Amino acid sequence: MSVDELSASAQNYLKAIWGLSEWSDEPVTLKLIAQRTGVALSAASDAVRKLTEQGLLSHARYGSVELTEVGRSYALVMVRRHRLIETFLVGTLGYRWDEVHEEAEQLEHAVSDLMVERIDDVLGRPRRDPHGDPIPAADGTVTVPDARRLTDVGAEGRFVVERISDTDPAMLQFFESQGIGVGATLVVAAGAPFSDALEVRSGEVGSPTLLGRSATDALYVSAGPT
Repeated sequence: MSVDELSASAQNYLKAIWGLSEWSDEPVTLKLIAQRTGVALSAASDAVRKLTEQGLLSHARYGSVELTEVGRSYALVMVRRHRLIETFLVGTLGYRWDEVHEEAEQLEHAVSDLMVERIDDVLGRPRRDPHGDPIPAADGTVTVPDARRLTDVGAEGRFVVERISDTDPAMLQFFESQGIGVGATLVVAAGAPFSDALEVRSGEVGSPTLLGRSATDALYVSAGPT
């Protein structure tokens, strides 16, 4: 069986489950899956049961959900499609980076493997999508950048933006207006006491911006130049 023999819903669940564990070590639970896919907990539970029966997931009762080897390979096919389509839409068709997620969600179920490989070839085999997420290779290998959430790295220093969560288009628009994008160097300082905020400036010039927890959670950074 190939991934194209699965329903679009099954493809979405596998991709979502892989995505939940990509940047987190937390167990993947039914509740998280339901939240990620925007369905009721009962619907997520039913889908996980069916995918487990197909040998694509393993799920201990009341425990975490994990991809089997086959399930993981299918998930990575869908992740590869999604991220290459996003990259194509931004780099070739002129979409903004906050516009491409929903388009890719639709197109990833319709493209053929041949089209995906042609897109990859035309783009020069990119390793990251417009949001900094790694694009799995055709053989399923994934090179994840060494990055942590800005929330977790401390309040002082210089950091390079490696990845930005694309779950909120409005936040992406805000980051762009502040000059914060993948590859940008951020100069970070502590915000006001008890504010749960960081003072962030993109580059060495310009006015600093106060970022709250939701924004710093969305930014993944590595150590920048000293």
